[in-house]
Amino acid sequence: MRVELFDFDLPDKNIALRPASPRDSARLLVVRPEGETTLADYRVSDLPSFLRPGDALVFNDTKVIPAQLEGIRRREGAGAQQVSATLHMRTAPNVWKAFAKPGKRIKAGDRIEFGHDGNTCLLGSLAATVEEKAEGGEVTLRFDLSGPALDEAIMAVGHIPLPPYIAAKRAEDDKDKQDYQTIYAREDGAVAAPTAGLHFTPDLFAALDAAGVERHFVTLHVGAGTFLPVKADDTADHKMHQEIGYVSADTAERLNAVKARGGRIVSVGTTSLRLLESAASDDGTIEPWRGATGIFITPGHRFKAVDILMTNFHLPKSTLFMLVSAFCGLETMRTAYAHAISSGYRFYSYGDSSLLFRKD
Repeated sequence: MRVELFDFDLPDKNIALRPASPRDSARLLVVRPEGETTLADYRVSDLPSFLRPGDALVFNDTKVIPAQLEGIRRREGAGAQQVSATLHMRTAPNVWKAFAKPGKRIKAGDRIEFGHDGNTCLLGSLAATVEEKAEGGEVTLRFDLSGPALDEAIMAVGHIPLPPYIAAKRAEDDKDKQDYQTIYAREDGAVAAPTAGLHFTPDLFAALDAAGVERHFVTLHVGAGTFLPVKADDTADHKMHQEIGYVSADTAERLNAVKARGGRIVSVGTTSLRLLESAASDDGTIEPWRGATGIFITPGHRFKAVDILMTNFHLPKSTLFMLVSAFCGLETMRTAYAHAISSGYRFYSYGDSSLLFRKD
C-alpha cells in the first residue's frame, strides 16, 4: 500500500509534552467500526464500563532503561569525536545494537568511551568497540563489561531516551523517570515505554478487579525503531526493526482459557498486540513464545488473538498508525483521528488514549 495513504496533518498544539494527572484522567476515544463508524468521548477511568466479566487485559511489563548514552569516539590516527548512541536491542550479555549519531563518521573497530555529556565526565566507566555498522546509523556495540555489571554501568551514565517529538521541545528531567514508566514495569530492557499502559493507576486496577476483568502480562522490550519514520513510498518496501519478547506458558494457557469460555482479549498497547499476534497460531491459539519479532501489521492482516485494542494516538505515516488502520479499517481511523484532532485530544507518548473494537 502507498505510505501516503496513512498521512494526516497534526497541529503542534495536539502533541502532549507531559502526561495527564492523575494518569487515568486522560481522555479515551471509543471507536466501533461495525456498520457506520461510531465515536464516543470518555475518560480512561471509564474503561471498566466497556469490558465484561471474564475479559482479559494483556499488559507489556517491560521496563524502560536509561538507554541514551553520550560518549567520545576514539580511533587511531583520527581526532576524538563526541557521539550519541541509543541502545535498542540486546543480542548478548555484552552486546547491544544501537542507533548512533553522527552515524556517518563511525566505523567498525572504533572505540567509544561513554559517560561524557559535555558537562560531566566518567570516561572509562563504560566502553565499547564498534563491532559492525549497518544502514541508517545502526551499529553493533560490544561492551567491555557484561551482564549485571554492564546493566549497572548503563544505569549510572545513561539517560531516559524521550521520544524525538518530546525531546525536540524540552529536555528530560527527573519527573520523566517516573512519568515514562508504567506502574507495573518489572522486566528491564525497553528503550521506549509501552505508552498505553502509562494511563493505569492502582485505583483503575481496583475498578477492573471489581468488574471481574483479568490481568495478564507479557514482555516485549520496545526498541528505538518504534520512533523511526517510514521512508519507503510503499509499505512493502519498509523493513521493521526486531524487538525481543516472550509469552510464558502459563500466560498462554490462561489467555486460551479466556477465549475458550467466550471472553475477549484486550491488548493494552500495540506492543502487547504485536507480541500476541507473533505468538498466535493460525487457529488463534496463543502459544508460549520467546524470541525476536519484526512483525509489520498493515491493512489486510488477519488478526488471530486480539479482540480489543487500547492505544494512544500515533504519528502520521507511522507503522503504528498502519497497525490501528488494519485493526479498525483505514477510513474508520482517518475519521477517528480527524475527530480527535478537532476535539483537542493530546497525541503521542504522553497523550490521550483510544479504545478500538476490531473490525470483523
